[in-house]
Amino acid sequence: MTDRDTSGPAPADAGRPERRPGQRSEARPGQRSEERSEERSERRIDIAGDAGGPVVAGDHNVVIDAQHGSTVTLLMEGRRPRPVRRDRVALLPRRQNAPLGRDTDLARLATAVRDGGPVQLWGAPGVGKSTLLRHAARTLAPERDGVLFLDAARREPEDLAQDMFEACYETRGYAPSSPELRRLMTGVRVTVYVDNADFSPEGLRTLMDAAPDATFVVAGRDRSLLGDGTALRLDGIGRAPALDLLARELGRPLVAGPEGDTAGDLWETSSGRPLLLLRAAALTRLEPAGTGALPRPAEVGDLLPLLLGRLDAEPLRVLRLLTTLDDAELDIGHIEALGGASDTAVLCGRLVDLGLAEQTQRGYRAVADVVPALRERDPEPFPVEVLCEHFATWIGRPATTPAQVEQHARALEVVAELAERDGRPELAVRIVRAASPALARSLRFGVWGRLLDLGLPAAQLAGDRRAVAYFTHEQGIRSLLTGRRVMAAVLLTEAVVLWRQLGDVHGADAAAGAHQYVPAHAANAQGTLLQPDGGASHLASSGPAAPDPATAHAAGAHGTAAHAPGTATDPGTAAHTAAAPHTTATAHTTATSHTAATTHTTAAPHAANAGAAKAGAAKAGAAKAGAAKAGAAKAGAAKAGAAQAGAAAHSAGAAHAGASAASGAAGTGAAGAGAAGAGAAGAGASMAGVSVVLKVVAMIVAVVVGRAVISQAVHSFAESRSGSSSSSSPSGSSATGLAGRWTGSDGATYEFDASGGGYVSRGRDACGQEANTEFTGIGDTYSAERPIYDTTSGSCTGLLGEATTTITLTDVDSAEVTTTMTKTYQQGVQCLSCGTFYLTRRQ
Repeated sequence: MTDRDTSGPAPADAGRPERRPGQRSEARPGQRSEERSEERSERRIDIAGDAGGPVVAGDHNVVIDAQHGSTVTLLMEGRRPRPVRRDRVALLPRRQNAPLGRDTDLARLATAVRDGGPVQLWGAPGVGKSTLLRHAARTLAPERDGVLFLDAARREPEDLAQDMFEACYETRGYAPSSPELRRLMTGVRVTVYVDNADFSPEGLRTLMDAAPDATFVVAGRDRSLLGDGTALRLDGIGRAPALDLLARELGRPLVAGPEGDTAGDLWETSSGRPLLLLRAAALTRLEPAGTGALPRPAEVGDLLPLLLGRLDAEPLRVLRLLTTLDDAELDIGHIEALGGASDTAVLCGRLVDLGLAEQTQRGYRAVADVVPALRERDPEPFPVEVLCEHFATWIGRPATTPAQVEQHARALEVVAELAERDGRPELAVRIVRAASPALARSLRFGVWGRLLDLGLPAAQLAGDRRAVAYFTHEQGIRSLLTGRRVMAAVLLTEAVVLWRQLGDVHGADAAAGAHQYVPAHAANAQGTLLQPDGGASHLASSGPAAPDPATAHAAGAHGTAAHAPGTATDPGTAAHTAAAPHTTATAHTTATSHTAATTHTTAAPHAANAGAAKAGAAKAGAAKAGAAKAGAAKAGAAKAGAAQAGAAAHSAGAAHAGASAASGAAGTGAAGAGAAGAGAAGAGASMAGVSVVLKVVAMIVAVVVGRAVISQAVHSFAESRSGSSSSSSPSGSSATGLAGRWTGSDGATYEFDASGGGYVSRGRDACGQEANTEFTGIGDTYSAERPIYDTTSGSCTGLLGEATTTITLTDVDSAEVTTTMTKTYQQGVQCLSCGTFYLTRRQ
């Protein structure tokens, strides 16, 4: 979002006595930085999250290790940190004058805030939301315990919740769990202003649930506040204030007659958006003295190219730096070091005055619409090698704090993306590897996860096996700390193997030590156990074998089958496969499935043999899987799950037999027939003395990897629990929450048992094993996260990403189920079966 500050005294160009907002040329060296420091100390509370030693997240004590992966121990009873409540909170935005033409909007906002909120300001970019929000934060009466102003641009709700906690409590190195955070924040009466809060309704709810008694005022582009609260749309300012704004920016009164008429036409053409009016005045000021005239209304759409064409080399170089970093904000020190300007503060102030950059709480960033405009004019980005070298060196300095790294995390994320896009994955690995420990210490787990998600595929592309092990390990630690139990078990399990293959006993022990703190039911749900055996690690189960985890992530473009594990009872079972280039395939997720692949289907050489179905056909229910029929197989003992698959000679389109005969599931994959059978022959795979077997909770999702389409088996559990007893709540109107039996719009039946504040669905996974999936949440929304696996080899192996299924109760007997792919660990992975279906409680 971009909202230029429209407040302040009348501007003054060169030769005029009055100084424009943001102009610093009259300040002596060092004076402005002193003013900035005084202003910051006046308005900010230390919410740095710095910790030189161990940090605490929930009940876990974490020692961050940048070389071998972090270690985790459980806190002893009574050793959890005890944060001290601050008497009063005052985290305010920078000072500004009152915006023009917003008296009515401010009065509406004040009324909504007095009513207790939440309140949302929404409207088009450049309409003035940020300016009004900052003004309201400084002028409206706050709640009893104070006021907070936060910028949510490219930040996660969970990280903002940690900001609120650290602002309201004296604490250091402690991130409470979600329930503990709500307990601590209950009774804290603060007004929280959040700019650039472009969250979904669920994201807004997550943020507001973290502080139950706070009053929230948020600003964003689109309306996303649903239910209780007030959503106020902000439009452009009226004609009179628009003319006042133009006169203020020009530094003189408008001349009656033609100029006044042009100004009125500009107001109408711009719909009263302050940003456009500011740019029109800025373009006029850039004309030679005495010749400046307001642009014609028809030129409103061309203001950006016209302004960019008037810039000198120095401001263009700084603007090129900012636009290369997209929507990331950059501290003045970094701009000075990278941009090479003689007076960076004055130059940035000038860009702000021209409506090309905006000043944030932490620095400067390019206005959103300037990014594509400058790239079109000058498509060559700032050199990525220079950016990587600068930031990696800066992060490594002892004086650089975790809080400073977190504040520039978005810039680091963009730099890593640029490096990988430029064919330099090793540079991306360097940046993420350097930033990861600091981001972990900052306790902002959302942005830490985003950087790790970039680091892992970059390490795979670079062939850096040690970095692959490190990023896998740290993702497992992060998953453990954020309560994603199944993912923690999967990732830490794989990290043990990767470290041992590298001969790094320290790393393997750290990963194994963290794995022991995965709750037993989460580890058992995926069937993993860590059992030392002569120095080797065994993940014992009867499931299929894993390929070498060092290469399992990057399956190549020949085709990779993948499972997004959930349970057979899990409402994440609708699979649809779309056609990638040269590939056509369809999958019907009913009790009887038919999958057809054209002769263009691309398959990996090792997966082309349709006889691969023999690997698990005996226990998976596949009766025939002869090579002559190119993978056609019978699947499902009761014929309800019979599947037929046709493909060319090099397309292993054998039927996926499913987890149980009763499940009636079928599908195809490049891996071949019945490969996901739990009793697959030869389940163990020897890798450098390490035997690894992974079993996963089964949720069915179709993915595309590279240029090959993969169709997953569909597990409907319509009959699998029909005769079983249940501890769930009674059905019908007396039932509450998810507990009970449901009928899906996909025709399947689902059953949930209440468990520890959440709900558990039970059934068989894609590999035929008994498995549980735990749905947790708040209010009427519950979700479960599951890994997506490569099944090219006929096994649930090679972690490709993660998917989330969210169930929202729309009323006592109805629910909406949405599946989304939330993370990918390999380029080219795309969820094709994500979507929505509905549940109705069985009476």
